[in-house]
Amino acid sequence: MSAGSPRLSRRAAEYAFLVFCWLATGLALVALAAILWALFKQGVGGLNLAVFTRSTPAPGSEGGLLNAILGSVMMCVVAMAGAVAVGVMAGTWLAEFAKDSAYGKVVRFVNDVLLSAPSILVGLFVYELLVRPMKGFSGYAGAAALALLAIPVIVRTTEDVLRLQPVALREASVALGAPVWKTILAVVWKAAQGGMLTGALLAFARISGETAPLLFTALNNQFLSLDLGKPTANLPVVIFQYALSAYDDWRRLAWAGAMLIAVAVLAVTIIARLSTREPKRS
Repeated sequence: MSAGSPRLSRRAAEYAFLVFCWLATGLALVALAAILWALFKQGVGGLNLAVFTRSTPAPGSEGGLLNAILGSVMMCVVAMAGAVAVGVMAGTWLAEFAKDSAYGKVVRFVNDVLLSAPSILVGLFVYELLVRPMKGFSGYAGAAALALLAIPVIVRTTEDVLRLQPVALREASVALGAPVWKTILAVVWKAAQGGMLTGALLAFARISGETAPLLFTALNNQFLSLDLGKPTANLPVVIFQYALSAYDDWRRLAWAGAMLIAVAVLAVTIIARLSTREPKRS
C-alpha cells in the first residue's frame, strides 16, 4: 500500500461529508421554499381590507379576522410579558448562582423536560388548573398556557448566552467596586442582550402558532371582544377550524391567517435584529 493512501482516504471522506452537508442544506432550503411558496400563493389571494376590519364571518357571508388578530396579539403580549420576566430571572440564576450545583442540575433537567413537553399536555394542565375551577374558557388561561410553553425556551437560551460571557468581564466590574447584582444587570446582561433577545424571539415564534393549548383554554369567540376574561378569538384556532371546513371563503381566510402569522414572526425578528445590531466602529 502506498504512503499516500491514508491521505487520499481522509480527503475522500472530507469531500463526501461536505457533499452530504450541501445536500442536506439544499433539501432543507427546498422544503422551506415549498412551504413559503404554498403559504404566500394561497394566502395573498385571501387578503383584503375586510380581513383587518371585520370579525370572523358565518358561512357564506363576508368577514375578516379582526377579532382573531386582536385576540392573538393580546394573549401573546400577556404571555411574553410573564414568560420573559420569569425565564430571564430563572436563566440568570442558573448561569450566575446555581451553576453546577445539585439543585441547579435538577432545575435544569426539569426545564429541559418542559422544553420538549407536548403543547397539548400543557393545554390540558392549564385547563385543569384554571378553566375548570373558573368554570369557563378565557384569554387569561390561553395566555398562561402560552407562557408555560415560552418559559423553558427563554430559560435555556438565557443560561447559555450568559455562560458564554467571559469571566474577566464580571471580575473587572467587581474589582471596580460594583456589587454582584449590578454587575449582572449593567454588564453581563448588556453584553448578552442580543442572545437573550433571540431567545425571547424563539419563544414568541413557538407560541404564536400554537393551536392545541388554546383549544383547551381560550377556545374561540365569533365576535370582537377585548375582555380576556371571556373566550377569546385567536388566529391558530380560527385557522384550524376554517381550514377543515367545507366552505371556500373560510379556507381562504385560513390561508390568509397563516400567512399573517408567518409575516408577523419574520417582521418581529428583523426589527429585533436591526435594533440590537452594534454600530460599526470607524
